[in-house]
Amino acid sequence: MKAVGYFEPLPISHDNALVDLDIAPPAPGPRDLLVRVLAVSVNPVDAKLRASSAAAPGQPKVLGWDAVGVVEAAGPEARRFKPGDRVYYAGSIARSGTNAELHAVDERLAALAPRSLPDGQTAALPLTSITAWELLFDRLQVPRHGGQGQSLLVVGGAGGVGSILVQLARQLTGLTVIATASREETRQWCLDMGAHHVIDHARPLPAQLKEIGHGQVDMAAGLTQTDVHFDALVESLRPQGRLALIDDPKGLDIGKLKRKSLSLHWELMFTRSLFETQDMDQQGALLAEVAALVDAGRIRSTASADFGTINARNLKRAHALIESGQARGKIVLQGFRGL
Repeated sequence: MKAVGYFEPLPISHDNALVDLDIAPPAPGPRDLLVRVLAVSVNPVDAKLRASSAAAPGQPKVLGWDAVGVVEAAGPEARRFKPGDRVYYAGSIARSGTNAELHAVDERLAALAPRSLPDGQTAALPLTSITAWELLFDRLQVPRHGGQGQSLLVVGGAGGVGSILVQLARQLTGLTVIATASREETRQWCLDMGAHHVIDHARPLPAQLKEIGHGQVDMAAGLTQTDVHFDALVESLRPQGRLALIDDPKGLDIGKLKRKSLSLHWELMFTRSLFETQDMDQQGALLAEVAALVDAGRIRSTASADFGTINARNLKRAHALIESGQARGKIVLQGFRGL
C-alpha cells in the first residue's frame, strides 16, 4: 500500500524529510478496525516527531493521527462498527500513523463521522476536538452547561486546538471566552469561532484584559509559548484559578502558583490510548458527541487549507507551514492519487 514516512529525523527542507513509500498493510488486532483512509490532517505533533523521533533501524516511521475513512474489516473482538461504516478518529501515538492507504485503529477511539461534512473537513476535527474537550471538561473541570459568570482565556485561539476549544466553550458552557491572536486575520478567525473578546498575545496580556473589563480570569488554556506567557498568566488568573497546558515549555517556576493557590493541569490526548486506560472508550464517545454537534450546525470544521493528495511533497508543505508558526486552523489532505 502507499504511505508517507521517514527513516531518520531531518529538517523539513531536506529532500528525505518525508518520502513516498510502498509498504505492507497492517494486520488488525482483536479490537481493531482496518480503515481505508480517505483524508487526514496535519498537527504540530507530526512536525515535532518528524524532527526529533528516530525510526527503527531500516524501517520507515509513518506519522499522522487524524483520519476519516471507511471500515474495510474488523478484528474478532470488535463490535461497534461494520464494514462500510465511515468513521473518524485520532489514533494512538504508539502505533503506525494514518498517512497510509490502510490504517489499523482500536475501535474505542473511533466514531461515525459527521454526515454533513465532506472528508477533508471531517479529518480536521478528531485530535483537536479530543484535546479541547478533555482540557475543558476533564482537566479544567468545567461543568457541561456551567461556568456562568466565569471566564476562560485561550492563548493561541486561532490554532487547531484553540479553534475547537473556543467553539466548545461557547456552545456547551456559560463561560466568557477570551482568545488571543496577533494578526487581523487570526483575530477575525477567533471571533468567527465564537470568542467574546480577542486580545493580542504579542502585547502584555494583563493590561489588555483590564481594557476589556476582565482584570482577572478564572481559568486559562496555555496552547502555545506557555513559557513566554507564564508570568502574565499567573498575574491574570484569579486566586484559586486553573491553568491547563498542552505545549512543551522548557521550564516553568511552579512556585509562582503558590501564592494564589493556582492549579496546573496537563492535557495530552494520547494518554488514554497510550496506557489503554479503562475509560479509553470516552474518546470515541466524545467524538460521537462532536459529530452530533457538527450535524446540528453548532460546531464547524476548522479546516483552513486543503493541500491536495496525501504524498510526501504535499505533507512537507504542510509541515513547513506548521513550523513557521503562521498556520491558522487545520491543514488537510485527501486521497492517494498523484503520488
